[in-house]
Amino acid sequence: MEIGSAGPIGAQPLFIVPRRPGYGTMGKPIKLLANCFQVEIPKIDVYLYEVDIKPDKCPRRVNREVVDSMVQHFKVTIFGDRRPVYDGKRSLYTANPLPVATTGVDLDVTLPGEGGKDRPFKVSVKFVSRVSWHLLHEALAGGTLPEPLELDKPVSTNPVHAVDVVLRHLPSMKYTPVGRSFFSAPEGYDHPLGGGREVWFGFHQSVRPAMWKMMLNIDVSATAFYKAQPVIQFMCEVLDIHNIDEQPRPLTDSHRVKFTKEIKDNFQLVV
Repeated sequence: MEIGSAGPIGAQPLFIVPRRPGYGTMGKPIKLLANCFQVEIPKIDVYLYEVDIKPDKCPRRVNREVVDSMVQHFKVTIFGDRRPVYDGKRSLYTANPLPVATTGVDLDVTLPGEGGKDRPFKVSVKFVSRVSWHLLHEALAGGTLPEPLELDKPVSTNPVHAVDVVLRHLPSMKYTPVGRSFFSAPEGYDHPLGGGREVWFGFHQSVRPAMWKMMLNIDVSATAFYKAQPVIQFMCEVLDIHNIDEQPRPLTDSHRVKFTKEIKDNFQLVV
């Protein structure tokens, strides 16, 4: 027999848990900063589409620009007042179905390029399945999700992944995403690290199912970025040259190798 249970009918309980008499009146009220917030999920179905962009292997930033341009350009014929969310890879979600054939639709999208040369892209949008947020509510109430939670799958029908994409869509358009964090260029502060790098501050965002509710966790984050600066200045920082005008001789072979490794694939430099 458990403590606190009544036991046989008519018997006295072994132990009665005392009730809280009320709230305290002593002490000093304080404010607490929370980093975890409840997310209200509507009980609807959302629609998952697979997006294929050619040429492929573009950075997520470019993919997002392509999809955003696609939504604006085909607003009248396809998207209307729908505001799809996109994960930067293959998954696009809408609250209402798109008027496209079951075999999908192929669209031409053009982005303005450098020197007035436009960049053409071929975008294929194909319906995959409906994703039930009703099922998510049932899971939070004690059920189970239909598949393991894998937020990094290319195209996932997991309802938690859909919630995650919705909450990350706008920050991904406004800030610079790195992993699961978002950063913005320094304004009003300067934290150089040397070697042409500096510290950017931002926030880490993660959505996870908790007991009976969905929670959004937000924490501060920091990481290193290459500074946007002229190549010559970047070279001086990397090679520890204090004044380029006082450099007495050409760069040594070791300096050239070191600088080549640093500048390779670095797209933030301003020539």
